[in-house]
Amino acid sequence: MSIILLIRHAENEYMTKGRLAGRLPNIHLNDNGRIQARQVAEKLSQLPIKAIYSSPLDRAMETAQPIADELNLEVIPRQGLIETDYGEWQGKVGKRLSRLKIWQLVQHIPSAMRFPGGETFMDAQYRICREIELLCRNHDPQDMFVCVTHADPIKLAVAHYIGLPLDMFQRLTISPASITALFLGQGGNRLLTLNYSLSLNIPKI
Repeated sequence: MSIILLIRHAENEYMTKGRLAGRLPNIHLNDNGRIQARQVAEKLSQLPIKAIYSSPLDRAMETAQPIADELNLEVIPRQGLIETDYGEWQGKVGKRLSRLKIWQLVQHIPSAMRFPGGETFMDAQYRICREIELLCRNHDPQDMFVCVTHADPIKLAVAHYIGLPLDMFQRLTISPASITALFLGQGGNRLLTLNYSLSLNIPKI
């Protein structure tokens, strides 16, 4: 079907402070994030990319725009690429949330987790994979396109396409401004690249 480049948005202040941004508006890239976005754009500038899709959230659109500028394309916002709906947890500090008993579901049995006032991981996985496959149907076979989205949606998509059980998807890591590449085709799906990060920073565990 297609080669899909799944790019996580670049750094923002919520990320550096350990807060769950979720779907909150007006969260923008910080100075380092803008540098990361330009680096990704330069890395992709010579690839035969046909289209650039993005989560409609500011931090994703701001990551996608430099790529679009390099390739003389437009950024097409897609609601299906939006971040997981964390409901009442949006804006909360991750370290404080980790003290809650329900946090163990998030980390170890995510298939059983529904965020208070938000969606389940199963719902989020269905949404992101449905969106990717819809976009693939809009492209010719062998087309390459970009989807700028968020860490959990990327991990959930990868888990689905490589046959990793949902309860193990947290074993994957997706860094800010990283590139993950999937090939989806009639002969089978392939993970081409996982969490390729130009900064080469080792994430904190």
